[in-house]
Amino acid sequence: MNEPTPQTQVDPFREKIERLLLRHEESRRTVALLQEQVSELKTERDTLQSRLQIANQRIESVLQRLPHIETHHASPHEEINHETN
Repeated sequence: MNEPTPQTQVDPFREKIERLLLRHEESRRTVALLQEQVSELKTERDTLQSRLQIANQRIESVLQRLPHIETHHASPHEEINHETN
């Protein structure tokens, strides 16, 4: 009879361990890439939020000036009405 030797019993475990180590290393590289992408996306998000805040401030500034502009500049139609009265 052909009895399994300790070496033949260990070989399948060694192969599984090697495959697991390869998968682990691949997972580590994937995690590192994903962390880099997250960092880049956070930077992009922060930049976009800053730009949005600046745009909102500009819009608010324009909106605050609008009523002031309307009260100081009469439309041509209003000027004609004042001249005829």
